[in-house]
Amino acid sequence: MILPARVVAWSNMTTESQTDESGETEEQRQSKSARKREAASLQELGVKLAALPDQEIKALNLPDNLFVALRDLRRLPSHGAQVRQRQYIGKLMRNIDPEPVLAKLAERKQRHDLEIRYFQQIERWRDRLLSEPATAAADLLKEYPQADPAELKRLLDKAERERLEQRSPVGARELFAFLRQLLG
Repeated sequence: MILPARVVAWSNMTTESQTDESGETEEQRQSKSARKREAASLQELGVKLAALPDQEIKALNLPDNLFVALRDLRRLPSHGAQVRQRQYIGKLMRNIDPEPVLAKLAERKQRHDLEIRYFQQIERWRDRLLSEPATAAADLLKEYPQADPAELKRLLDKAERERLEQRSPVGARELFAFLRQLLG
């Protein structure tokens, strides 16, 4: 396919020169819908940041005015004020690179997911030990030989007595703490 000379010349323009013949930048050529989507995504990122504790926000090394705006969003009572504050945060977010922030949020989510899986594993062991103590205890001791069998038996007996007497599950909590230390 043979292209007209003007099309070839236009396609050969380097990215260094981001203005076209009419003097528009690449951002100005972006459609209004694309700009709105980008602004909405930055606002959404700002809302996610506002939900974080102050120490984690400070660790991101954001500009001071953005940090204050994120903190203010949490304390605003009315819906209208929150909408305006989110828009202001979106405007401030346009001045920073969102990639490092997104990477930190992804790292935080990954760490959180690992912690949840760890606690779920402990809960599964505890539930199994309480429902079928003999076989589950043997499996636990086989998988974790460093576990103290006498302490495990004591905790299982205590949890069973509490269940039969319908008392608060102090023994089950102690068993959970024992498993947490063992699996940790």
